[in-house]
Amino acid sequence: MKYCNICEGRFLQRPNRFIAYVELDGQETRVHVKNTGRCRELLTERAKVYLEKSDNPDRSTAYDLVAVEKGDLLINMDSQAPNQAVYEWLLAGGLFSAPTLVRPETVYGGSRFDFYVEAGEEKAFVEVKGVTLEKDGVVSFPDAPSERAVKHVEELVEAGRAGYQVYVLFVVQMKGVKYFLPNERMHPEFARALREAAEQGVRILCYDCLVRPDEMRLDAPVTVYLSEDEARLAGIVEPLLSWFAENKRDLPWRENRDPYRIWVSEIMLQQTRVEAVKPYFKRFMDRLPDLHALAHAPEETLLKLWEGLGYYNRVRNLQKAALQVEADYGGQMPASYEELLKLTGIGSYTAGAIASIAFGLPYPAVDGNVLRVLSRLRMDSRLINDGKVKAQVEEELRAVMPVHAPGEFNQALMEIGATVCVPNGAPLCEICPLARQCLAHQNGVESDYPKKEVKKPRVIEKMTVLVIRDENKVAVHKRPKEGLLAGLYEFPSIPGHRTPEEVISFLEENGIKTLRIRPMEAAKHIFTHKEWHMIGYAVQVDELAPGDRTGSTGDWIYIDPAQTRDNFPIPSAFRTYTKYMKMKLGKELI
Repeated sequence: MKYCNICEGRFLQRPNRFIAYVELDGQETRVHVKNTGRCRELLTERAKVYLEKSDNPDRSTAYDLVAVEKGDLLINMDSQAPNQAVYEWLLAGGLFSAPTLVRPETVYGGSRFDFYVEAGEEKAFVEVKGVTLEKDGVVSFPDAPSERAVKHVEELVEAGRAGYQVYVLFVVQMKGVKYFLPNERMHPEFARALREAAEQGVRILCYDCLVRPDEMRLDAPVTVYLSEDEARLAGIVEPLLSWFAENKRDLPWRENRDPYRIWVSEIMLQQTRVEAVKPYFKRFMDRLPDLHALAHAPEETLLKLWEGLGYYNRVRNLQKAALQVEADYGGQMPASYEELLKLTGIGSYTAGAIASIAFGLPYPAVDGNVLRVLSRLRMDSRLINDGKVKAQVEEELRAVMPVHAPGEFNQALMEIGATVCVPNGAPLCEICPLARQCLAHQNGVESDYPKKEVKKPRVIEKMTVLVIRDENKVAVHKRPKEGLLAGLYEFPSIPGHRTPEEVISFLEENGIKTLRIRPMEAAKHIFTHKEWHMIGYAVQVDELAPGDRTGSTGDWIYIDPAQTRDNFPIPSAFRTYTKYMKMKLGKELI
């Protein structure tokens, strides 16, 4: 839209909503204000303003105030300009490429919407809101409480349910802004109504404008965030990506984007530190370099390669999923988040990591590190060990995922949680690229976040471990196929803490004669829901022979300790006792 007869003045004062006094050609001149909003941050003393001279000689004011300079911004202040600019935009195909009808001021229900538009079978209502409130590049609406605006948004929802396409179009009456945010502090009800409307299918659009003293027209889309929290999340993207480019660790699974390597590394990294995983990952890849090798590896090979990492069902599920990929996807990892979720052992975190890092798909990967970072960033009091909260955070992140670098963004969040925003101690806020945005840091309460539900105490199980050996062999037995440490090998044990006499008696009852018994050091191993409190005895016998196996010892086998280098995977829970046999476990073999 265009203005005629524009002149320049200096703002002096505004006694009411409709009238202002402006210095024009050295004279104080009374002018009409075409924006009845408060506009206090715009109409400041001596601000440069632009006036349109009226061609009506009977008017009490000869000029309309239509624009004002605010720093480097030129802001249109004409309340009627947004609708006129949108009308021209709609006719030019801004919303629908070939509109057949554009009708202003159309009644629907109890509201009068700014525009009704038809294009072929499409029928739409458009409600226009002019935006002049700006701070640090962020524009907001409204600048004063507006029950009418709330009613319009709610009526749009009803029109949408009736089958119409429905839009709220915010017209930013300036150029060069960052994003739009509803003014929740001024009018929380409008912000709430706008979010609920968006959930119900109302499309929220925002465009900035090319503004000149004599013209305003819609130009380019502006990003819309419907809450300060969403804007805060979006604000971390670029700082994180820049930081990650400079500070990411050199890790073997980052050498390329091979989905197999990424998948195996992510499964290994669950519940395990990066430095601990590195040698395991190398050994695993050396032995099982591709998905086919994993799918067809013997179980004991898998367990031996995993020995020391714990949570052995992880590697069993890796193999099950590999077999699924061979059967259902021709041996190629599916390049789809939804299909990845169908694979055994892959949840939303792993699927998001593979999809984003290997295939460049914009899906979040939310683990404990990510939850901790975002909890501190937002002073989020939700319990991070609640599965519902994790799902909510995934949805919140999905809205701000950078489509040009989703894998880098996910890795950056994980990395900063692992190396900077650390648990169990003071986070390194002085080197954190998010410190300026972090609410917990600003308020000095970093250690209060994240919030967790207090876990139930672990069950304590006492046991007596027996390292029974003759000159050449040691007794071990295989644990059941189901349950804790399923299918692994362990030293024989007896429930409870037993005396040497009780151990000797137990062995005699099973046909094994003790030559010598001596206590070994106590040990403790912590699982997720239980703790083993162990004492041990080294038991020397004359000879371990198959004929010894009777009673409760019937499933024992007798092996050369050196065999455990390549076979007989033994869990790290028994690391304290394997050293008595010079056995090497897990990382010690690497």
